[in-house]
Amino acid sequence: MTIKTMSIKDFRTEGFLQEANRMFFHPLGLALSVSIDDDGVETLSEVWDYRDDPEGVTFGPGMISKEKIDHVRSLRGGKIGPRLALLGGIIQQPEGE
Repeated sequence: MTIKTMSIKDFRTEGFLQEANRMFFHPLGLALSVSIDDDGVETLSEVWDYRDDPEGVTFGPGMISKEKIDHVRSLRGGKIGPRLALLGGIIQQPEGE
């Protein structure tokens, strides 16, 4: 089976990086970062670590895109029914739970 992939640029521009950070990593005090080289190639570069900050990581004013939130929510909404049918929930649990 061939594994399909998405470019890091698309991952970022379509809102997945923002939402992964906003919904999961930032509340834990972590952040995925992307580097863009001189040729415009984007790569996941580092995980910022601010776990010692009580509030975790936050976006600065005006940095959250509502359009990206809506795009990711729409995609996720289309996955809910099939995941419930297959897994019994949206988030896959370890076997035996």
